[in-house]
Order: sequence, then structure tokens, then C-alpha cells
Amino acid sequence: MFGARCLLRALRSCSSAPCPRHRPAARVSVRGALGVQSANGERVKVQGWIRSIRSQKEVLFLHVNDGSSLESLQVVADSSFDSRELAFGSSVEVQGQLVKSPSKKQNVELKAEKIEVVGNCDAKAFPVKYKERHPLEYLRQYPHLRCRTNVLGSVLRVRSEATAAIHSFFKPSSKIKVPEENFFNIPVFLTVSGQLHLEVMSGAFTQVFTFGPTFRAENSQSRRHLAEFYMVEAEISFLESLQDLMQVMESLFKTTAMTVLSNCPKDVELCHKFIAPGQKDRLEHMLKNNFLVISYTEAVEILKQASQNFTFTPEWGADLHTEHEKYLVKHCGDIPVFVINYPLALKPFYMRDNEDGPQHTVAAVDLLVPGVGELFGGSLREERYHFLEQRLARYLDLRRFGSVPHGGFGMGFERYLQCILGIDNIKDVIPFPRFTHSCLL
Repeated sequence: MFGARCLLRALRSCSSAPCPRHRPAARVSVRGALGVQSANGERVKVQGWIRSIRSQKEVLFLHVNDGSSLESLQVVADSSFDSRELAFGSSVEVQGQLVKSPSKKQNVELKAEKIEVVGNCDAKAFPVKYKERHPLEYLRQYPHLRCRTNVLGSVLRVRSEATAAIHSFFKPSSKIKVPEENFFNIPVFLTVSGQLHLEVMSGAFTQVFTFGPTFRAENSQSRRHLAEFYMVEAEISFLESLQDLMQVMESLFKTTAMTVLSNCPKDVELCHKFIAPGQKDRLEHMLKNNFLVISYTEAVEILKQASQNFTFTPEWGADLHTEHEKYLVKHCGDIPVFVINYPLALKPFYMRDNEDGPQHTVAAVDLLVPGVGELFGGSLREERYHFLEQRLARYLDLRRFGSVPHGGFGMGFERYLQCILGIDNIKDVIPFPRFTHSCLL
């Protein structure tokens, strides 16, 4: 994809060099074309899909989009180009001159010299209708077509930017990305976590992470669960306190969100304006405040004193449910809150024992966020061999040979996108949602 500066360099180098009289047009993206600040009739070629078409007596206006930006490029053509094949949804290739637009709504427009219809689209049969704002529930019926709408296009561009931001967050610290396994000669199962592999790698590299698909047989139709979703997981060696782990988690949340807001402002604005009014202020509130910290014991006491009637009665030793998580966030002023030190009986064997009887807890932490509930889950790992030997004869070699204090966490990527965009249903932030009784594509 050409950026605006790359495009100008390419066009200027062509114009300064000896060229044939009808030199070939430079292929550019819509985003690259819109980014040009001083268009002077450079010949370019744009490929994409028609988002709107308007025909006047002598002039034809098309808006063409290729997915590289929320905005479309206006194409201005002679009315002789008008054709039944030029319809909403049709794919086209347009060649012409990139010129300054007289309209205040856009900086440039493409004066067409040639328009070729690459693929026809029957607008009447096309499930996505021109100028109609379809509900997200309707669009879920068409996972193979919904990416062509403005809202899903924006969500997927934000998803791409957030993915890059997460990789960038880990890269400066020389963290090693652990690749996902994809072929085997023995019976295997779909992974529910990359933690085991990360713990192995953390015995040689002090900071490692993985980011990829995760599968769980979650028999749920809720707005928070999928059978296939993406998980960011990290493991950090020589980590001896939950506070240090929570700092990494909070920094990842905020750094990624700020990058998305900086690089995809219009896409985020569309979601906040049309899908989640008020989410802009809620997100700014989260980003400007330090995340809060409460213990599991404090959380249970808050829930017990609540005037709200819960479906699941809160009590010490019981897990926190979604209704509890959302209440705790609201109680804390809609600021993300870390809940730490859970009962030993609630958590897996590998979490570090706090040795704090009589209420026996482990050094575990969950990050609860507005609108979603649990987003991160992590812990210090039990690196002491004799503690594990008493519980389970697993991971013991990792503790026998050069063991170090370490900790890690996992973050559900789709829930993160729900949180920053304010999208209520997790099925609307992933290209192809798969969940119990549903695998359309």
C-alpha cells in the first residue's frame, strides 16, 4: 500500500524521468490518494468497490473504496461512462488524473479517463443495501459480506492496528514471540492456552509472548464468549510481585488503545458515534486514570453490601460471575480494577501460594473493565519445587533446573476490542464468529 509520501515520490520520479507520452498509471490505494496534499494531475489507477453513484446530466460521480480507509475517493467522470454495470457493490478499476477537488469535503478527487467494471453486483439482490444502516444482528447472517460495510470495515481496521500495536509493545523490550505449532505426528488437542509453551521458553528468555487463536468448547451463546478467539499471552521471568505484573498489563492496555486512537481516529469515531454513544468519554476516563487494585476478599465484601440482587450470591470461596465483575467496575467509578489474591481452591495448581492462612490465597490477578468484565487474567507462577511436588507432579523439571520467580497473563483480544470500541457483542469484533451451534464460515 502506498502512503501519501511514497505516492508523491513515485509520481514525481516518473514525471522527472523520460516517459512515454502515455505512461502507465501508478497504482495507489484510496488511503494513499486521499493523503496527497498537492495533486497536480498525476495519472493514477485505483481499484475498489463502488460505495455510491450519482449521475447528473453531464457528469457522473462515483465513490470508490478499497478497504484501506473509512473515507472513499470521489471519482468524477463524463456522463458517457454511465452504465448499468456501474452499481453499488460492483468492483471497478479507474484510471485518470488525481486533481485538487473544488469541494471542501475532500482534498482530492480522481478525474476518470477509463473505468472498467471488474465484477458486476446486482444491487437488488445484494444483502447490504445502499444508504441503509443495517443492525449488527442482521449483518451476522452474512459473515462473507459484512466486511464490506462501513462499521465492520472500521472494526477490522482497528483490529489490525491493535494487533500491530501489541506486537510493537512487546518488541522494544526484546521479548521473544513463540510461534504456534501447526502440524504434528501424534494425537493432539486444540489449545486453550499457550502458557505451557511460554513457561518452557521463559526458562531461556526473560520475556516472551504469543498472540494467536485459542479454542474452547464454551457452551454459551452469551455476548462474551466464542469457541474460537485470539489471546495475547506473556510470561516474564525474574518477576517477584503482582504489582510489577499489573504495571505491564495496564501499560499494554493503554499503549495499544492510544496507538489505535492515533492511527484510526475516524474508524474509532464511527463506532463511538453510531454503535456506542458515550464510549469516547468512557474510554478517555479509563486512559487518564490509574487502574485500581482491590483484593478478592475486599471484592466479596463490596458485593455482600450491595443493594443489588445478584443471581449468584457472593460469598468467600466462590468464583466471581459476570454480574459481580460489572458491579465491581461500576462501584469503582467505571475505572478498570485489578482483583488480586484469590482463594487457592479456585485457581490452578501453578499459581504461587501466598502462604497466608487461615484464608489460603494465591498470587492471582484479574483485570475487570467497564462493559466487559474480566479482560486479563494472570498470576505469579509457583516456582518452588517442593510446593508443586505436594500438589502435582507436573512441570517439575522446569523447576528443578534453573527455576526463577516468574509470572504471566492472558488477555482476550476480542474482549479488548469490545472494551475500547464499546461494542456490546463479541461476535461483532471478529471476522468470522464461531460459537456453539454456529460455524457459518
